[in-house]
Amino acid sequence: MVSSCLRTFEKPKLRGGQLVLAFSGWMDGGDVSTGTVKRLVDELDAEPFAEIEPEGFYIYNFPGAMEVTALFRPHIEIRDGVVQSFEPPTNRFYAHEARRLAFLVGKEPNLNWSRFGECVFDLAAQFDISTILFVGSFGGSVPHTREPRLFFTVSDPELRPKMQEYGLVGANYEGPGSFTTYLMTHARERGLEMASVVAEIPGYLQGTNPLSIEAVTRRLAAILDLNVDLTEMRGVSNDWESRVSAEVEKNPDLAKQIRELEEQYDDDLIEEKENPD
Repeated sequence: MVSSCLRTFEKPKLRGGQLVLAFSGWMDGGDVSTGTVKRLVDELDAEPFAEIEPEGFYIYNFPGAMEVTALFRPHIEIRDGVVQSFEPPTNRFYAHEARRLAFLVGKEPNLNWSRFGECVFDLAAQFDISTILFVGSFGGSVPHTREPRLFFTVSDPELRPKMQEYGLVGANYEGPGSFTTYLMTHARERGLEMASVVAEIPGYLQGTNPLSIEAVTRRLAAILDLNVDLTEMRGVSNDWESRVSAEVEKNPDLAKQIRELEEQYDDDLIEEKENPD
């Protein structure tokens, strides 16, 4: 039985394929999660084929100061006194049949994780998808002048060697959890393999991080066996890095801290090469 919150309007052939997840919110620092997957959706001209209805999954009237509560409210547009639009969160699936790939671009649910998870798992079952991948990010000590560190988490120990083949490092973490970790703890019982690729990005920066999006896109494309032209992204990344570095140099204390982060990053890299697993 298909979940009532799942609305399917096309029937792409995806048997044995992969579903890639992106969620705004908890693990989308630098827009790495949504930015990476939206890039692939556009690159592949993937077509929408299903949605998860938002009702019951999000808090709209979160209490507190307006600047905080505004983050939870649906987006509206009013022109000349006339309401033009009311946009609740969207969770939309896209498909690329030739590669047997599906993508979900949405917002991490605030409520009813188990029910939302059933929507994801039911879609995977309906279209005979075998593997789920999530890409995301977290703020850490990596400087903006270096490639982000990339980590993996898997639902089954047997998946570790495959992720290591792509230069990913197994994550070690204890603390607040994400919805995707909830999915991962239940994927195996649903007959699914699941893995996440998560980038450590500069914790001192806000806004979109093109360098990290490029790095994750490159690694995800390799995992999915996709040939993606990253030339344009490389140019955007270089321009972004130059602009950030110019701003950093205006603050001597911050510039000093970042140089220390660079030294630590480089030392860690040398140690990893000298002492591989």
